[in-house]
Amino acid sequence: MRFRFIEAEKASYSVTALCRVLRVRRSGFYAWRVRAPSVRARANVAARVHVRAIYRQHRRRYGSPRVYRELRAQGIALGRHRVARLMREEGLRAKGKRRYCVTTDSAHRLGVAPNRVARNFGAPAPNRVWLSDITYLATGEGWLYLTCVLDVYSRRMVGWAVDDSLHAEATCRALTEATARRRPRPGLVVHSDRGAQYAGEHFQRLLSQRDFISSMSRKGNCWDNAPMESFFATLKREIADAPWPTKNAAEADLLAYFAYYNHERRHSALDYLTPAEYESAAL
Repeated sequence: MRFRFIEAEKASYSVTALCRVLRVRRSGFYAWRVRAPSVRARANVAARVHVRAIYRQHRRRYGSPRVYRELRAQGIALGRHRVARLMREEGLRAKGKRRYCVTTDSAHRLGVAPNRVARNFGAPAPNRVWLSDITYLATGEGWLYLTCVLDVYSRRMVGWAVDDSLHAEATCRALTEATARRRPRPGLVVHSDRGAQYAGEHFQRLLSQRDFISSMSRKGNCWDNAPMESFFATLKREIADAPWPTKNAAEADLLAYFAYYNHERRHSALDYLTPAEYESAAL
């Protein structure tokens, strides 16, 4: 520690004076300067390189738990606490949470379905329970409204659609896309809020045609669709730092993010597997 202090202060004071005050030999100080770094110091340098590489690869989206899991997956042995300490020392933090507004219009006289999910956000297999919801995104050309469909089993994004308005067309397109991609059997439960987009004739007819079962949250209760709300919070934290210049730019980023989310991003609810890995592990 004394040698480090001398190294830091030698621009302001002579080495001789500093060594005399701190009662160390000048020869010892110069020997310390040329001494090779310790094994631990070299290991820390290598560890910092790995941590920074993962942090940058995931575009500042990962905090220490996910960085730790990614290191383990790559066969790099670093402890949880060490990863957290190195990230603190490097000033590496996951992007902070962002607020978002409610897009649900439940002031209607349409029929609503019972809450068949009842906050049981688990499923025995893929394509048994899907969640859907709508959020908004800011662009330089105005608001863009995003509808997503999420598989409860693996938290996989299975369908999505964007629109300039909150009409039911986007919710129908998102469900149609998900159905074409996943080909679920009749009896699939599709859970949403009780907004007009989901309670309306077009969406309900689509469910009926495919023998899907409608489920809806209680009025004003966001916890009844918590995984979907959590996904939107993650989405806005990780890619919507500032308004996109155009709606086309937003759509391009969303497409890339959904591919990343399904195949690369580790999910805490899945023991830090990706949604694709979690589904593959069950086969």
